[in-house]
Amino acid sequence: MTEPTPWREMDDDERHRDRMRRKKALIDRRIARATIDRGVLVVNTGNGKGKSSSGFGMLARSLGHGFRCGVVQFIKGSFSTGEEAFFRMFEDGPLDYHVMGEGYTWETQDKTRDIAAAMAAWDVAERMLRDPAYDFVLLDELNIALVKQYIPLDRVLAALASRPGRQHVVVTGRGAPDALIDVADTVTEMRVVKHAYQAGIRAQKGVEL
Repeated sequence: MTEPTPWREMDDDERHRDRMRRKKALIDRRIARATIDRGVLVVNTGNGKGKSSSGFGMLARSLGHGFRCGVVQFIKGSFSTGEEAFFRMFEDGPLDYHVMGEGYTWETQDKTRDIAAAMAAWDVAERMLRDPAYDFVLLDELNIALVKQYIPLDRVLAALASRPGRQHVVVTGRGAPDALIDVADTVTEMRVVKHAYQAGIRAQKGVEL
């Protein structure tokens, strides 16, 4: 039996291959331990950019797999966005897309109207969460409505807990409540390092809009 070459005698290419073999063995063991197959709850939160963008990226992936998908946007609604323009093309097929917001709260300046819009959006979302025909549901900016207490948190948690077992859900928006984070399977917090707006650069199509 040939003895393995000592590390100090390996050249750079051999050391790299050895590291990658060890890494692959570790990853393969972790993959082998992941045996649960069910729908997951993903929460994208934090003050940084990319929460909705990540959610819509997962929507594109799900559509690519032939999933039946649903989208409810809770805050955005007073202006058109690039993602809405694009994903509307799928509405006659596998996508159910609802823009239910009245716009940002500092624009509407009407709490009663904001609550009514949020609850109307939640009624649509709750219907999707009960329906096993939906494989993937994106609840964009739901966290904002929860933070402002426009929608009862316990009602949201109950709907998420009782949804069909293989249904994937993504919830976006800053300030995700602790109770939602606790029940989520995957939570990502976006952190601001730099943002063009801080330098006086306005929102750009294809980047923010």
